[in-house]
Amino acid sequence: MSYQVLARKWRPQDFSSLVGQEPIVTALRNGLRENRIAQAYLFSGIRGVGKTTAARVLAKALNCERGPDPEKPAPDPCNECPPCLDITSGKDMDFLEVDAATYSKVEQVRELTESLRYGTARDRYKVVVLDEVHRLSRQAFDALLKIVEEPPPHLVFIFATTEIDAVPATILSRCQEYQFRRVPSAVLAKHLGRISEAEEIEASDTALRLIARAGEGSVRDSVALLDQLATFGNGSITDQDAKDLLGGFDTAVFLRLLEALIGGRSREISQIVREIEANGWDPHNVFSQFLGFTRDALHLVLDGSPDQVDLPLEEARSLEKIVQPAGYENLLRITQLLLSSEPSVRRSEFGSLALELAWLRAAELPKVLSIEQVLSGGAPPSSTPGPSGGSPPRRSSGSGANIATSPPKAPLQVETRAPEAAATITPVAVAEADRIPKLLRDIGSKRPSLRPLLKRNPLKAEDGRLLVSRSDSQLKSALERASNRQIFDQIVTEIWGREDAWDWYDGQKLSSSREQPAAATEPFQEVRNHPTVKAVLEVFGGSIQSVQPSTKET
Repeated sequence: MSYQVLARKWRPQDFSSLVGQEPIVTALRNGLRENRIAQAYLFSGIRGVGKTTAARVLAKALNCERGPDPEKPAPDPCNECPPCLDITSGKDMDFLEVDAATYSKVEQVRELTESLRYGTARDRYKVVVLDEVHRLSRQAFDALLKIVEEPPPHLVFIFATTEIDAVPATILSRCQEYQFRRVPSAVLAKHLGRISEAEEIEASDTALRLIARAGEGSVRDSVALLDQLATFGNGSITDQDAKDLLGGFDTAVFLRLLEALIGGRSREISQIVREIEANGWDPHNVFSQFLGFTRDALHLVLDGSPDQVDLPLEEARSLEKIVQPAGYENLLRITQLLLSSEPSVRRSEFGSLALELAWLRAAELPKVLSIEQVLSGGAPPSSTPGPSGGSPPRRSSGSGANIATSPPKAPLQVETRAPEAAATITPVAVAEADRIPKLLRDIGSKRPSLRPLLKRNPLKAEDGRLLVSRSDSQLKSALERASNRQIFDQIVTEIWGREDAWDWYDGQKLSSSREQPAAATEPFQEVRNHPTVKAVLEVFGGSIQSVQPSTKET
């Protein structure tokens, strides 16, 4: 017997075998059980996720001689009666599967619709599957519309498409629409593991995970890759074979690269690009995979669990150690810049150069000062020398503007009004040792960007107060923003039960952030109450340090 490729051999023949489409399976089964059969169905989604397969299974279920059994929770086709066997083999006269690309002309569609008006030869339903229906011309859709709107009682249409936006609304409105999703990598890896075990293919979990990721959510593509690698390895798939043939990359290279981006080490980035060229890796593929890697990093810095990202556990833990000190805002800026650079890298004829330029630009972001840091005179998060060996220029990162900045001589500080007396509030029932963990959880739910900064800060809970180290300039700048400060004060007050429950410390002594400023003079008060000044202070989180009379004549 000739060899049958795994993608065809393992094609699902009933609803139970469809991978990763449980909501759609449930809806179709319930419709069969309750005899709620639509006149037309529309299955949409990327290639290889089961659209045409589900159409064939539905056709068998509609015509199975045993029919949907109300006693069974899952009305699947029996795959033993003549209609089931004939539909599977493509011999059933009442089942028509058409590639819409070959029936795109209006004359062909008219001939098809005329033939469909006659009754069935044997089955209960005449089922017509139009694959890639978006390929029909506008005139062909118009010719099809009438019979789709008012079909004979024995006729059921099933449309499948990868481009639902190209299907006219007049057709969509007459169909039950089901959107097939990409299958998650973890689900694909388990499915590939079952096939490997049944086919006696030796493959490690790492290799299966690499294959699943390369399949990009497509079951058919993933199974085809498994078949290809098994053939290459004579029934055995090693981790190295999977990396070499799938264009996968050593995670250690990505870890080095991300660490260099965060640290602004331009020379190291250029060296990594030269290694990529020396290994003959496709720069477009490298960039795409690294973009997914930075997304995993972003999830980790937002306190995602290492075992939930699409990486081996040890690699996920190594990644977490690198990205946690970097902070959420830095990684968000890096990822956003890389995403915006993806089209130019993908279309460039000089892939390696475009790749290197995108990464070098991203390496400049951690050196950038935010407006809050400029106003507070803070230092950039990374002062790693640039390619010339000197300190990199400080630039504002907004909207691509290249504006040189320098900190003011005297730092601006947020002005806070101390309460006349600390208000006594009934604290929530939280033990002293559990207050800081609860603070981090509550901050994470209400202001995720603050949580990584607080998590790395040496917070202390002493004598019924929260002490925050002022050594972290990023956290200090973040808390100087009115919106952040309001939420932080509210959560601390709820947990510690008093309004003055937190303060800064510098490692040796407390440096209160809530001291009452000296009594304002009349000009000071007048300036501070001016609407324009108040608006500026609110936007930039600053305060008035002094008021000087104008030397200009008015």
